[in-house]
Amino acid sequence: MMLIPVWTEQIKYVVGIFAILNPLGVIPIYLSLMADRRPEEMRHTAFKTAVAVAVILMLAVWAGDGLLSFFGIGIPAFRIAGGLLVLIIAIAMFSAITSSAKHTDAEQAEAEAKNDIAVVPLAIPLLAGPGAISLAIVDAHQAGNWSGKLVFCLGIAGVAAIVWVVLRLAEPIGERLGTGGLNIGTRVMGLILAAMAVQLMADGMLELFPGLSH
Repeated sequence: MMLIPVWTEQIKYVVGIFAILNPLGVIPIYLSLMADRRPEEMRHTAFKTAVAVAVILMLAVWAGDGLLSFFGIGIPAFRIAGGLLVLIIAIAMFSAITSSAKHTDAEQAEAEAKNDIAVVPLAIPLLAGPGAISLAIVDAHQAGNWSGKLVFCLGIAGVAAIVWVVLRLAEPIGERLGTGGLNIGTRVMGLILAAMAVQLMADGMLELFPGLSH
């Protein structure tokens, strides 16, 4: 019976990671950066980006607690800070725009001049940016022991596979959904993220100030 709530929590973590990655919202930027590139190069970039996303988030899962301990940052404070960052990204997603917390105009201009854009800026910061990394660290802490983190990493691998499929099929998806469809998907993901951000901040506040629960 205990497996049901455990798997429910893991599914919640994976849905949150997928929402903040929002691969559908990256399609227009991906297509603009990959304009005039050969199909083989686009396929290689999509695969390399997905692998980089998985590696970055899995590193956050396993190294996050140690990094916070090194800087003397408690999980409650990190929940509040991470929740604020996720909320900023979610608000930008409501307007169907890319938050400057994920990608700036200067980074866009630099990316257009680069040959290999798979790791930077596609994997980080466009997909696995500060918000996604923060969420992965908090979720990994919630997952608890190594077996919980391992299951979470399997979920991350699944999300990275979805990222690969979306980028691999970016052109037909973009044509089929159009700008309106992609924006609707982004806003739905933003709504999910906003709710998760508020919950993160509320949990952090309750841990820092237990008296608030009375």
